[in-house]
Amino acid sequence: MDSFGELQFELGVAMCCGKCEASVRDVMAESGVCASRCGVERREPVQAVPLTFYERQAA
Repeated sequence: MDSFGELQFELGVAMCCGKCEASVRDVMAESGVCASRCGVERREPVQAVPLTFYERQAA
């Protein structure tokens, strides 16, 4: 994902109450996923961490 919007579309994060949006943006910024496009400025250089996303499945 290159932006928070793409992540939100694919995974549905922050679609209801939005309480998790800041945390998701922080994780994206810290992992270097969206250096300038997710709306969070990086405070200091951090080591990129691989992210794993799991597909939702109906119960």
